[in-house]
Amino acid sequence: MSLTVRRLGPADITAARALNALYADAFEDPETYRRETPDDAWLAHQLAKPTIILLVAEVEGSIAGGLTAYILDKLEAARSEIYLYDLAVAEAHRRRGVATALIEELQHIAADTGAWAVFVQADYADPPAIALYTRLGVREEVLHFDLPPLPRPEATDEDIR
Repeated sequence: MSLTVRRLGPADITAARALNALYADAFEDPETYRRETPDDAWLAHQLAKPTIILLVAEVEGSIAGGLTAYILDKLEAARSEIYLYDLAVAEAHRRRGVATALIEELQHIAADTGAWAVFVQADYADPPAIALYTRLGVREEVLHFDLPPLPRPEATDEDIR
């Protein structure tokens, strides 16, 4: 198996769409990854941002896996961290080092950009991900909370007085 890992750029719209399709299948979540697909201009704009990292692992020209990560600049110190947000490998290519190759390339990008660390979350219900991340890094027990956006209340006449 000849595996190539590369970072997507603004011209890689087709590959970005293929990666989202892979995420939809791997995460069994077409609602998130296929319902509201962005247009080409929006996707190219996002792919051009240096703080967004999309990596794909290709085998014979087909996407076998990929990851999405974000560079987060910190305020408490002159440094950044990279948040590995999504990582998936097509079922036919699992347990062949694809995820490890993707993460290692992300670690190289972290070193190249001077990032302090790469961090990732895993669900308790995903033992393969937990095993992978445990093998590659230091495990921390944390809680994760999703806080909903809150629209601002409309101003009333009484508020204006």
